[in-house]
Amino acid sequence: CLFTRGDDLPHLDGRGSVPRRKRPADRVSGLDDGGAEHFAETIRAIRRRLPHATVEVLTPDFLGRSAAIDAVLAARPDVFNHNVETVPRLYPTVRPEADYARSLQVLGHAAADPTQSAVKSGIMVGLGETRQEVLSVMHDLRDAGCNILTIGQYLSPTPEHLPVEEFIRPEQFSELETLGSAMDFDVVSAGPFVRSSYRAGEVLDIASPR
Repeated sequence: CLFTRGDDLPHLDGRGSVPRRKRPADRVSGLDDGGAEHFAETIRAIRRRLPHATVEVLTPDFLGRSAAIDAVLAARPDVFNHNVETVPRLYPTVRPEADYARSLQVLGHAAADPTQSAVKSGIMVGLGETRQEVLSVMHDLRDAGCNILTIGQYLSPTPEHLPVEEFIRPEQFSELETLGSAMDFDVVSAGPFVRSSYRAGEVLDIASPR
């Protein structure tokens, strides 16, 4: 997200549209609840002003704290999204402060909530992972209860970021979509330009209640 730190969320004007701007989770990660109440109150504010809007939240892992996850779920987002980002082997390099098992725990906790019908996650490929590692992550996510998955090409935003190890071919992305469908995901969106919010409204319409 291209944010100038200090920017606030736009005010909801009630005229039928919500500007698509994300509030990065690192803004609130210093709070005792990991920013969970901040997420929840934002959802409730949208519901008050635009009761027919659909709301997707992309959350941090809240350090695995069940109470924090429950606070977000209690606000009833239409989609609960937490990205695992990459395969477990690459976590020390790609996500050194995160924990793969903890991220699966977060998704599993959300999926176990009977009010939450859409649980989503995403990974980026091209960081040096193998095909089998990607398939293993897909199986882990499905076992955790995730029913929507996005898979996109990693692109290094600056020279200071990790380099791209491989550009995945379009037919490889198509194969991942086919294999994901066979794993019983409701929706798998895979492609070079796919990101977490890729065609989010259309995806939610396709996803069936668990």
